[in-house]
Amino acid sequence: MEQPQQCMTRIQSFYPEFSETEKKIANYILQFPEKMIHQPITQVAEDIGVATSTIFRFCRKMGFKGYQAMKIVLASEIASPIREMVQEKIQEKIQEQDNERAITEKIFHTSIRTFKDTIQTMDFSLIKKAVKTILNAERVEFYGTGSSGIVALDAHHKFIGSGISTVAYTDLYLQQRAASQLTEKDVAVIISDSGASAETLSVLDAAKEAGAKTIVITNLARSPLNKKADILLRTVTSGIENRSEDVFSRIVQLSLIDAIYTNVMKAQKSTAKNPIEKIKKMFE
Repeated sequence: MEQPQQCMTRIQSFYPEFSETEKKIANYILQFPEKMIHQPITQVAEDIGVATSTIFRFCRKMGFKGYQAMKIVLASEIASPIREMVQEKIQEKIQEQDNERAITEKIFHTSIRTFKDTIQTMDFSLIKKAVKTILNAERVEFYGTGSSGIVALDAHHKFIGSGISTVAYTDLYLQQRAASQLTEKDVAVIISDSGASAETLSVLDAAKEAGAKTIVITNLARSPLNKKADILLRTVTSGIENRSEDVFSRIVQLSLIDAIYTNVMKAQKSTAKNPIEKIKKMFE
């Protein structure tokens, strides 16, 4: 098992998925990291009011071999900028007394932090795999509903100039019908905040049954949608409670699409197949 290089950042990004007991452990670690690294697992379990086995399972869930392995990474973070980012997050909740400047600053700071958190947890080998899969596709279809539909439409808009045949669907009925018509030469890119919608899962099932490759862009690491995807590209939520919609994750997903598109265009240019140059010559 490869050990994660961050502890507090990972806890923040996975926080929405935790059970109530796991949130108690997470809150303890985020609030008292110095205290935790100097205490045995039995003392931490007693402080929180859970069994030592529950603490150990939490460490494993975060990707660590055990309690000691997580403490080593946690200790390295305490004096680093990551600790400051954790404290900033606590102060980002919008309060009744906040004026226009305070609200604007909090929105911008949250966006910046969400970008940083996503980069720290991202598997760049999967970005490379997604780019290669899209390059080899005859057709790429983007699927998303609600705010994810905006990302899907933006992706189609960008890839129009790539020379790759693309389309975007934001209606679930049309998504299911379109996905069922894909072939093994096609790619379905499914964008979903939660990755837990039964309707979205049915779209992925239809695409896979048709033989298409599937790329999922979502916030949650563990869901039925993610388990079935050929390639999972995970973004991080803001983690701010009491927001009706996590607009920050949408901004990160839009940027992720930008990154994929730019990598695709770079790869095409390196193989002398860049369609942008052809388009430019048409208007010269």
